[in-house]
This record gives sequence, C-alpha cells and structure tokens, in this order.
Amino acid sequence: MIKIAVPSRGGMVDEHFGHCEAFTIFSIDDGQGIVGEEKLTPPPGCGCKSNIIPVLVQMGVTVLVAGNMGEGAVVRLQQSGIQVVRGASGPVRNAVQAYLDGKLQDRQEVCLEHGHHGCHGE
Repeated sequence: MIKIAVPSRGGMVDEHFGHCEAFTIFSIDDGQGIVGEEKLTPPPGCGCKSNIIPVLVQMGVTVLVAGNMGEGAVVRLQQSGIQVVRGASGPVRNAVQAYLDGKLQDRQEVCLEHGHHGCHGE
C-alpha cells in the first residue's frame, strides 16, 4: 500500500502548493488501484506548507503529485523521502490515475513567483 498526496482546492489539483486549501491523500493497493481517499487540511502558518511535510511523512505519504512548487519545497519533500511529481492539473483523482498509469512524469517545473500570490516553496 502506498499513499499519494495531492495539493487540492475544490477537488482539483491546486496549481500552487504553498497556498492549497487541503491535501487529498489517496491510498493505493498494488492490485486494486485507488482504495481510499481522505483530506488533510494544513494548519495555519507558513504559506510554503513546509510545516506539513512531517505530517505527510507520518501519514505514510511517499509520493506528492502537484501542479507546481518552488525548489525549496521540492528539496524538503525529497529529503523527507517523498517523491515529487510536478505538472499535474485537473481533477485530483484523474491526476493520481495518470501517475499510476505512467502517463504523468515530473516536468521539473519550478515556480518563480515568490514576490506575489504565486506558488511558493522557499
């Protein structure tokens, strides 16, 4: 069983990791695909959500499927043992299924909008 987290807003992949309203966590069984789904609302605090990483690790998350994020967040997630796959969009369940089907590869997109309301991972 693996767990995949997706920064989300209203059931869609949130393009901005640092400002997402929740993380949708999917439980994946190797033989059955998606077998569970839950939401995790981040606590108030750092807009970059770096304070959520230990919680994701504790929940057993090993993959984060995202739209985009800053390099700092990517590095912190990877240092915590979470694989990061950037470039997802659309409904969260479809993004996870695309990843499971091998149709979603990390685009290595780095958000550079740190001066305003863009995504933010530093």
